Amino acid sequence: MSILIDETTPILIQGMTGDKGTFHAREMIAYGSRVVAGVTPGKGGTTHLDVPVFDTVKDAVAATGATTSITFVAPPFAADAIMEAADAGLKLVCSITDGIPAQDMMRVKRYLRRYPKDKRTMVVGPNCAGIISPGKAMLGIMPGHIYLKGNVGVISRSGTLGYEAASQMKALGIGVSTSVGIGGDPINGSSFLDHLALFEQDDETDAVLMIGEIGGPQEAEAAAWIKDNMTKPVVGFVAGLTAPKGRRMGHAGAIISAAGDSAAEKAEIMRSYGLTVAPSPGDFGTTVAEVLGRLKSAA
Repeated sequence: MSILIDETTPILIQGMTGDKGTFHAREMIAYGSRVVAGVTPGKGGTTHLDVPVFDTVKDAVAATGATTSITFVAPPFAADAIMEAADAGLKLVCSITDGIPAQDMMRVKRYLRRYPKDKRTMVVGPNCAGIISPGKAMLGIMPGHIYLKGNVGVISRSGTLGYEAASQMKALGIGVSTSVGIGGDPINGSSFLDHLALFEQDDETDAVLMIGEIGGPQEAEAAAWIKDNMTKPVVGFVAGLTAPKGRRMGHAGAIISAAGDSAAEKAEIMRSYGLTVAPSPGDFGTTVAEVLGRLKSAA
């Protein structure tokens, strides 16, 4: 199994006909993702990469049955694209866009709350690498060849650290069930906790790697939830051990602004709740291997 996407997931691409949308649509199709539609206002009725293009998401859903979207839409219009997808009834929207204003994402979050929780669209991102279920489907911008199919779930605020983890694990013969990049913005569509709950229910995920950053309470909240609700082992890591307080580091949300925001504090919180913490980014693979080894010995 995998979470969120697999080889049967019907995907539409918002902004498919632009240069970025075209490049990554081609990569996703080559990987095996089931791309059934593109959406670009004004280009409805045409085809692009042999895929039909529609003017609106509602038109695309009605014609193709798409349930999932990825958005390659410029920051000023990205929030509207996400809300259009939600209004069309899509189950999942992945927003790659970097630089969406925080107030726009607040508007998106309020808009999604109009819907009952069981019918609410899940948003992954923005400012993220996307989602990949190795060997099945890719909904994002990651290099698919570095992912080996397997039994470890990955959730990361950093796209590149997610890539590093996948590469290290592949070198050790350890595969990934699904990797989710939740993005590095201060306000994102879904959190560590949302995806941890899905991995806990996934029969083919035996362990999870959670890669966090400085800034915000997500890692601490997730660690507390893990202790009370997860039966599977979780490896944690927090980037930014040397980051100075008050200075933004790369991602918009990566800034130490309050007690508990630093990497050292978050890592200690993780340990206190029973997570195994990787000592450095160079130790992702070996730390996951040790945890899987303990699982095998216990069995």
